[in-house]
Amino acid sequence: MNKIKSLMLAMMVVLASATFTACGSDDDDNKKETKPEVVDNQSNYDRYQQAVNQIVNTQKKSDKVILVVAFGSTWEQAYDTFEKVVDDYKASFSGWDVFLSFSSAICINQARAGENVEPRDFYDPEHFLTAIGLAGYKQIVVQSLQVIPGEEYRRVRDSYVKDFMNNRNGDFTDAYMKSIDRQVVVGTPLMAEESDAQNLAVVLNAEADVKAAVGEGIVAFMGHGNPEGYDYYGGNIRYLQLESYLRELSKNYYVGTVDMNETYAEDVLAHIGGGKFDYQVGAMGFTANYEKNNAKKAQLFVLMSIAGDHAHNDMSDEEDPESWFSLFNEADIETAAYETNFKEACWKKYKSGDEYIPGLAERSAVRALWKKHTSEAIKKLGTDDALSTPTTASED
Repeated sequence: MNKIKSLMLAMMVVLASATFTACGSDDDDNKKETKPEVVDNQSNYDRYQQAVNQIVNTQKKSDKVILVVAFGSTWEQAYDTFEKVVDDYKASFSGWDVFLSFSSAICINQARAGENVEPRDFYDPEHFLTAIGLAGYKQIVVQSLQVIPGEEYRRVRDSYVKDFMNNRNGDFTDAYMKSIDRQVVVGTPLMAEESDAQNLAVVLNAEADVKAAVGEGIVAFMGHGNPEGYDYYGGNIRYLQLESYLRELSKNYYVGTVDMNETYAEDVLAHIGGGKFDYQVGAMGFTANYEKNNAKKAQLFVLMSIAGDHAHNDMSDEEDPESWFSLFNEADIETAAYETNFKEACWKKYKSGDEYIPGLAERSAVRALWKKHTSEAIKKLGTDDALSTPTTASED
């Protein structure tokens, strides 16, 4: 796993300079998709914009819109999950149009190329926000489907949405920009605050499959995380806070990540072995104590909105000696990554009866937490807590 740590940190440096992210990151927590070269006198960027304009104009039924933004994936199961999220939002927010966007350019490109699945078209937030503005929406909510307020969430909030509010490309009239002043808000991630981590702990502990597993042995959740070299205070700390609240409910709970110092699988196994551990996450430092856990059975769960590349490879790949599954079993803990007792109704028939890895957004109780954040964001519309448009012309 030390090799993975070094490789991930090196990749982040390279990818940050390349201005886009790798789809292997799946869900959670760099820069915006660059405009491609011109083909047949029209760039792909413009072609995609025309396609999104058509989607928005064809489906527009209201003057209010919710744009759900996920990192992205190239797994059919993840696509099904995203469809479920959109359907749930449409049912829960009557009178609002709902669209889905991917923030990862590579995920978009791989989905379009048919990576792992039949080709699908997804589009980034810039294209969608441009189409939304051109369609004349009067109230706009951008809802993050991230788990923590980390790198990806902040890119959406501080780049895509900020550029839109600044009318960066000059796509909109001054009159329109004035009309949406304080009428645009961003819905926060699942664990935006420490209180959200506590709420999520209660919800997860109440899930039938999780409760059954923790009653039989160790339950380890695998989140994504941010690399420590790109620490975002309020992001990585949420995993440790979630673990703390879960362990108030059962000492069999553990939380780790694939991209955060001191919480890889090997570190989780060290916690299971017991001991005193010192942490420094952003501006916060603290010490945690773990009693030795003698359980010989474990169930692994993914702590991401969808079960994609990380869930099926980094967590559960039996052939990878550095997967969580392999490392837990090497430590003489009988480990399951897939499960057969996820009871929530599947919406694709091919899933019925199969061993399965459920993503967080497949759980209706967890989706309710995201929707609560959306409802809280909607309440900010028309107030000083909503976003302003500083580039609008003055009243003079």
